[in-house]
Amino acid sequence: MTTALSARPAATSTPSAPGIPRRGTPGRRRARYALTVAVFLLPSLVPLVAFVLAPMISAAWTSLHSWNLIGTMTWVGFDNYAHLLTDAATRDAFGHTVYYIVGYLPIVYVGGLALALALNARLRGRALLRGMYFLPVITSWVVVALVWRWLLSPSNGVVNTVLAWFGIAGPGWWSDPAWSMPSIILASAWKDLGFVMVILLAGLQSINPDLYEAAALDGAGWWRRLFSVTLPMLSPSTFFVIVLSLINGFQVFDQVYVMTGGGPNNSSQVVVQQVYDLTFRYGQAGMASALSWLLFLVIMLVTLVQFYGQKRWVNYE
Repeated sequence: MTTALSARPAATSTPSAPGIPRRGTPGRRRARYALTVAVFLLPSLVPLVAFVLAPMISAAWTSLHSWNLIGTMTWVGFDNYAHLLTDAATRDAFGHTVYYIVGYLPIVYVGGLALALALNARLRGRALLRGMYFLPVITSWVVVALVWRWLLSPSNGVVNTVLAWFGIAGPGWWSDPAWSMPSIILASAWKDLGFVMVILLAGLQSINPDLYEAAALDGAGWWRRLFSVTLPMLSPSTFFVIVLSLINGFQVFDQVYVMTGGGPNNSSQVVVQQVYDLTFRYGQAGMASALSWLLFLVIMLVTLVQFYGQKRWVNYE
């Protein structure tokens, strides 16, 4: 008995003709992809160009001119920059801004960390407390500055009244050149504590609890766990807070304008306040634009230094 084996013929594939692309050439596919990305980015790109890039380019062009916002612009080149770099008032404004940052940053970070550690514990009503501490963050700066101007009033302010109960003569606060900047620092730190608290609280909740259990088994107390576990693991959040706080610190304006107006005797005159005064009080828009670009370069340099230095102390593991 013979068995007939039938073999099925192998399927043959028809080779595609060379030179006929499937969906266009690579150049067209890249162009189509770029167009698609641009369409999706357009809602964000238009405001970015209109309200950020265009004003920056306009300010750079204005900084090379002498202009009072009304008359004709006069080309002066880099004379505005040369004047600002040798101007004593500009140096004082940058000095006051650095003074503000040095006083503000430790207070707002340590206070925000303390609140985050306290509200990270299992407390009754901690959700309500978190909302209460965050409320000043969403409050208008004008309102906060006016409230603190009243609290720190030298004559009938709440702070000096409380100090008088203990036999302490309160300072002049925002009316005293020696205390004007500390007054602004206190108001700023109080308002921004809630923001720092939220950022650090999120960082605390992302730390692996096993690390604390291992440290406790090794006999580490609360302070040891704080410095050996919490702060190292919290370094990314700390870095984020420091970068934002420094950028905002260099641009401090609202509280200064409302509480002191840069006074008394220019003791609280900061860079952005000087930009405002040069533009709207003295009609020197070209000088003000040059100063704003100098401030931008300083902020960019400080931020780049921070990003370079983060490799030494920020732990992303």
